[in-house]
Amino acid sequence: MTKTVALLVGGWSSEREVSLMKGKHVEAALKEGGYDVRVIDVTRDLQKLAKDLSPRPDVVFNNLYGRGGEDGTIQGVLDMMGIPYTHSGVAASAVGMDKTLTKKLAQSVGVRVSPGKIASKADILAERVMERPYVVKPINEGSSVGVRIILEGENQAPIDEASWTFGEQALVEKYVPGREIHVAVLDGKALGVTEIIVKGRFFDYEAKYVSDTTELITPAPVPDIVAKTAMEFAKNTYDVLGCEGIARCDLRYDDSKPGADGVYLLEINTMPGLSPGSIAVIQPEHNGMDYVQLCSHLVETARCHLPAQEDRQSSSDAPAARSA
Repeated sequence: MTKTVALLVGGWSSEREVSLMKGKHVEAALKEGGYDVRVIDVTRDLQKLAKDLSPRPDVVFNNLYGRGGEDGTIQGVLDMMGIPYTHSGVAASAVGMDKTLTKKLAQSVGVRVSPGKIASKADILAERVMERPYVVKPINEGSSVGVRIILEGENQAPIDEASWTFGEQALVEKYVPGREIHVAVLDGKALGVTEIIVKGRFFDYEAKYVSDTTELITPAPVPDIVAKTAMEFAKNTYDVLGCEGIARCDLRYDDSKPGADGVYLLEINTMPGLSPGSIAVIQPEHNGMDYVQLCSHLVETARCHLPAQEDRQSSSDAPAARSA
């Protein structure tokens, strides 16, 4: 019998348009894989979502990005509804979205991270947090939204007050010079290393979704020890957070340092982009799994993260004990 898959797209985060765009590719792949696909444009209206999920699908394919979609919110809703869904569960999604918590957990299993701290917007604007060069990031946004690199000798402010909508605190971390490398992890296995070469300063929103000059090189032309370390860091981070399905770790490689001493984890993305040409698609393809097979695999390994609850009598329904 054909499985029914509810594909969640849209959402209400700053990455809504990304979700809608990439969702079209996922929809086509799932249909090619033989699934009956029902596309649901998700909003904050839970009653509408519950109605859209009736009749109940066999699986939900989560294609929501940013707040609400990859921070444990939609995962919790689906767990409560008892519907299997793709990617990580509530806890891993929530921690993975919080860059500071991710780095603390990663450090606990031997992963090197760039030094950083949470600071108030006022302290950041006054440049009282750390010496340049450094990077300012929203604590829990994706797709490099709101990220700004502050180098020595520049006049730009650490935060653009006119466009900053990410709260009164942010993460400030030491800038790691060198090269950007990413590792996809599927079901606990690191798949390879991809180097990203951009014309701008870093792999920002425009480089990811607008520019046609960004280069992705797989496998990355780095020493074997660097590739091995990057893959170990990615797997260890995935495992310690309790991730499932596909995830992607973003790292920096300072090639001025010896051996693998220049490899640093920046963050993990528990909901990496899944359209043709994305790193989380390229690396499985490099390992022999094409796009349709990848999307189908995520459906077939989807699960509800709450254990099945047996019907139990509540204490109020239990018969009163007889007195002796």
